[in-house]
Amino acid sequence: MIIDDNVEEVEEIKQLGYTVILGDATLDESLIRARIECANCLVTALPSDAQNLYTVLSAKTLNPRIRAIARASNEEAVQKLQRAGADAVVSPYITGGKRLAAAALRPQVMDFVDGIIAGSNSSYYMEEFLIDSAACPYVGQTIRDAKLRSQSGALVLAIRRFDGSLIAGPDGDTKILERDALICMGTADQLRTLNKILGPINPNAGLRLPRNQ
Repeated sequence: MIIDDNVEEVEEIKQLGYTVILGDATLDESLIRARIECANCLVTALPSDAQNLYTVLSAKTLNPRIRAIARASNEEAVQKLQRAGADAVVSPYITGGKRLAAAALRPQVMDFVDGIIAGSNSSYYMEEFLIDSAACPYVGQTIRDAKLRSQSGALVLAIRRFDGSLIAGPDGDTKILERDALICMGTADQLRTLNKILGPINPNAGLRLPRNQ
């Protein structure tokens, strides 16, 4: 975590056990101090769109493989950040407006989805699993042949292909391909079982459950 010009906040974060650096995230030297070259993901939520743009550009230059997520204030900033290389851009104002409308029109759907994503629904969770042929025995098989549902009880809601295309509600004939991201829903035990079945890239890594669990 990099924070600019707030010594008190830095000390509070350190007391919580997190690693934090005091510096300007738009500068290469700050990102290098944070070991950006070893990072898998960057989240930049600085006050201005220009700062977030500079940070994404710097991070992508220093580590082209990093996944960069940025905050934007408007649609124009969203487009500029995407052109700069941001893998995902979130605008609180745009997203907030859409969620307000969805909460008014489809309240039960929103309550259900929010509960799963936030972890407030302690019965079901959503997780994504990256398919690696070096560990997963089901690459090239169909979902029906892999029998993921019968083996684990978890439901495959969607598949994100490596080229970015999304298959929503895949049927039994949908094939599991190398570098697919399987988006699944189930109980904590079901997802743990599915994690073992799919052969995680890091077998020692536990299932990522919400912090409140």
